[in-house]
Amino acid sequence: MCKRYANLAFIYAIAAMAFGVFYREFTKFTGFTGDTRLSVIHTHYFLLGMAFFLILMLIEKNFVFSEEKNVGRFILTYNVGLNITTVGFLIRGLVQVLVNNPEKGLDASVSGIAGIGHIVMGVSLGVILFKIRRAVKDK
Repeated sequence: MCKRYANLAFIYAIAAMAFGVFYREFTKFTGFTGDTRLSVIHTHYFLLGMAFFLILMLIEKNFVFSEEKNVGRFILTYNVGLNITTVGFLIRGLVQVLVNNPEKGLDASVSGIAGIGHIVMGVSLGVILFKIRRAVKDK
């Protein structure tokens, strides 16, 4: 599992850098100077992607929590939640840059996408932390 967590951390680091470059170049290309949600994709992928999986790798090495029941499913769910959140941020950022006054329905639906991603990620994070706590307690 440690290798899997290291690979996920590497993938999220690459994605974070790519979205950082995309944000900078896209806003420069369009001449956009305001705030946009495109800027937070970079930090979300670095912290909730790369850093999270590096920390999980260290915890796994010391406490072997992945032997707990269904940990793999919740790791997958966490990844899905993080990427749904990122898609919401990407759509929100593109709308902010390209559309002056978005309709309320579009605005609400984009917020809903990011919200669903946060909920999925938050619930799976809670379960993962519970599994880690139980593995630490048993050791």
